[in-house]
Amino acid sequence: MSGSSIPSRQVGGPVLPATYTTASGIPRYNPLSQALHWLTVVLFLAILPLAWVALALPNGETKGTMFVLHKSTGLTILAVVVIRIVWRMISPAPADPKTPKALELIARVNHWLLYAIFLIMPVSGYLLSAFSGRATPYFWLFTIPGLEKNESLHNAFETVHVFGQFAVYLLVALHIAGTAWHLVIRRDGVLERMLPVQDGRGSR
Repeated sequence: MSGSSIPSRQVGGPVLPATYTTASGIPRYNPLSQALHWLTVVLFLAILPLAWVALALPNGETKGTMFVLHKSTGLTILAVVVIRIVWRMISPAPADPKTPKALELIARVNHWLLYAIFLIMPVSGYLLSAFSGRATPYFWLFTIPGLEKNESLHNAFETVHVFGQFAVYLLVALHIAGTAWHLVIRRDGVLERMLPVQDGRGSR
């Protein structure tokens, strides 16, 4: 909006710059939170087909390559989620005064369970491999050494990893269902909070 200025908005608290609120006036997540969220989404969408393809392939070089990519992506998710948790503690999620407290609580529980499972899965994946005596290459850049071979621990972490994937599917499905409900049923602009400014506010 060339030549015009957009006033800040009052959203149940301190005055926020227009670029920090959505078109409906609710607080928007800051750009770093948005970037980390969508990076996690991209990594999640990448890691699943890598695992499915790797498991379907016969033993050989291609299968090994797919597993390296799968494990490396998993370790990247681990690092990103740790950063997200630290950043969430530094910069808490903005409160949405238009969402009932019960729904806000459900959303926060779902988010923290997602954080937990996205930590559990790469850690259990590394340990099941490490306790089989194998090292873990990270995108062929460096190698994380394995541990002393221990079949019982390998089997335990393999079980955690296998069952953990179903927790991932469930929690991600709930997250998507909740987002779709906000988008289609409530039409309250919640999804917009996690998107960059789309309406030109703040531009000159």
